[in-house]
Amino acid sequence: MKNLYVENINEQVTFEGTIEESFMIMKKVYRDGNNTIAYIGDKTGDIKASIPDVEDTLKVGDVIEIKGIKKNLLEISGFNLLQYFDKNDYLPSVKRPIQEIMDEMNKISEEEFKSEESRALNDYFFKNNDFVEKFISGIGGLHQHHNYRGGLAEHTLNVMYMTKAMAYRYDSRRKDIAILGAKLHDIGKIEEYYTDGPFTTTTRGDLEGHIVIGVEMVEEAFKAGGAIYSEEFKLRIKGCIVQHHGKLEYGSPKVPNSEDAYMVHFADYMDATFNKIAQIKEITEAGAWSEYDRRIGTRIFV
Repeated sequence: MKNLYVENINEQVTFEGTIEESFMIMKKVYRDGNNTIAYIGDKTGDIKASIPDVEDTLKVGDVIEIKGIKKNLLEISGFNLLQYFDKNDYLPSVKRPIQEIMDEMNKISEEEFKSEESRALNDYFFKNNDFVEKFISGIGGLHQHHNYRGGLAEHTLNVMYMTKAMAYRYDSRRKDIAILGAKLHDIGKIEEYYTDGPFTTTTRGDLEGHIVIGVEMVEEAFKAGGAIYSEEFKLRIKGCIVQHHGKLEYGSPKVPNSEDAYMVHFADYMDATFNKIAQIKEITEAGAWSEYDRRIGTRIFV
């Protein structure tokens, strides 16, 4: 059971006593004789450390139980490599219980997906245990928004919720397609990002990106479903995925040109923006101006 976090150490200018706790290797910096200089950390941050590692066997993502003293850096005298641990102790994770998020997504899905093709496409993904396992540990991005485990599910739920509100408010002709498009718009991120250790973009993610990956994933689902899916349904769902970034300069291959895609785009943009503002609020005193944020292109008066 992890009790001491990096934020507890960093809160004190000098941390008295021996530190005995477990941390993840976040980044290896260089070798110093028989020692590895690395950043080690947990879900609250990281700290620079000198680790005795004669054979240079430690890898990024390893979790080690250490004994050390904080000086200019954390000087570790010894460590044990842990085989069993809860990743959510070491990597940023969604604050709300992930099962609550999934239950709410499922409730919307059961209420809104009435047609055979909508239900079939939803079930292809969300009744696949391997997919769901990756989905619930997915992130919204490395830095942009929802950059924590479970962030992909949290973001998807919010986009579904807002798309549903718009679909009913503006009397969409294809409410189920819009809401299903919202649910599937970021599924490519389960392959774009690696989230079982320090978050990184995968090789496939760097080469293709989540929009292309997402379209490939639904194409595979359509092939598996065969005649269940009409051509119009397939085109509209793919349109929601392809166009959800909205503008070409935001990485969208195509600007929105259907009611469904517009709804998914605006819901996606709104949730990403307000998640970023929520993160800014956590580090900015009320009534003050934040630092300039590149993602939203301005400072925020909190």
